[in-house]
Amino acid sequence: MAKFVPILLAFSLAYTCVFAAAPPPTPTEGLLPNGNFEEPPKSSNIKGKVLIDKNALPKWEISGRVEYTQGGPQPDGMYIPVAHGLHAVKIGNEATISQTIPVKAGSLYAITFGASRTCAQEQVLRVSVPPQSGDLPLKTLYCADGGDVYAYGFRANSSSVRLTFQNPGVKEDPNCGPIIDAVAIKELHPPRPTPHNLVKNGGFEEGPRLLVNSSNGVLLPPQQQDLTSPLPGWIIESLKAVKFIDSMHYKVPHGHSAVELVAGRESAVTQILRTIPNKLYTLTFAVGDSKDWCLGDMVVEAFAAKENLKVPFKSEGKGKWKTVSMKFKAISSRTRVSFHSSYYHTRADDTVSLCGPVIDEVRVLSART
Repeated sequence: MAKFVPILLAFSLAYTCVFAAAPPPTPTEGLLPNGNFEEPPKSSNIKGKVLIDKNALPKWEISGRVEYTQGGPQPDGMYIPVAHGLHAVKIGNEATISQTIPVKAGSLYAITFGASRTCAQEQVLRVSVPPQSGDLPLKTLYCADGGDVYAYGFRANSSSVRLTFQNPGVKEDPNCGPIIDAVAIKELHPPRPTPHNLVKNGGFEEGPRLLVNSSNGVLLPPQQQDLTSPLPGWIIESLKAVKFIDSMHYKVPHGHSAVELVAGRESAVTQILRTIPNKLYTLTFAVGDSKDWCLGDMVVEAFAAKENLKVPFKSEGKGKWKTVSMKFKAISSRTRVSFHSSYYHTRADDTVSLCGPVIDEVRVLSART
């Protein structure tokens, strides 16, 4: 019996180690596996540029006509913009690329990806993480170099999710289709209101991951709801995107991040606050320019309850800013606070890239009477 116990103990330890060696998948952060598409397909899985097997693209699954391409001028005269590496994928009519991602059930995430159109025709990229799905219009070019970067927010309903990019359209020219050249993910931690500020994420410090080799900021697509917004606490309810910018590449008034209103009245951010009816509040926020060659006379319009404030600002492209405030009386238990730019602007150095005023450090507090 004395000899049997150590043997049994050793077997028990070995049994435990076998099962301990297979922990649940670690949630992904950063670039997805082969998220920059630099791991090429096998030569047997590609014909010309067209991938010919559902598993031809390493770490991804495809359906329909998907091309593995390199950036720059193409033999057919087309130019493929690839701003975040050397290679990308072009998604043809009704085609898809998908990847299963380990996540934390119940957590909020933002997918960041480089995307652009290949033809002058209107194109749409559908992003889905079931049961959520959203269509991203790619007709508007926000950056002259084709290096537009977008973010899409979702809340995980299980420990793994299926991310799919789809071209839902049918174009006459099979060479047309959206380009994707990098995909990353970040878990978001939505902030809450505090006794010092009723606004959640008023400094825009919590937001999507920026791509490592990108200096263009991240576009937050229109019609993003607050529960799944890639900018936690905020709703992107406008017709066009707003831009999430960082202090490494832009001048921001406070902290590490801010929001640039890049599409005039078609670019707006909103938050709905809990308020006490008939109570007086003070809204303060910073307005400035991001030192990105966006010059000229700007106006930011702020709305809260029945009040509105127009803030003129003349940008000299030097990263200057100012803080303004207004008082408003809540008319219900929910108060909508919104910001948009009155005018359209383009950068003076290329006259194409959309830009605009920056807002930051949004605060709402009970007003002193």
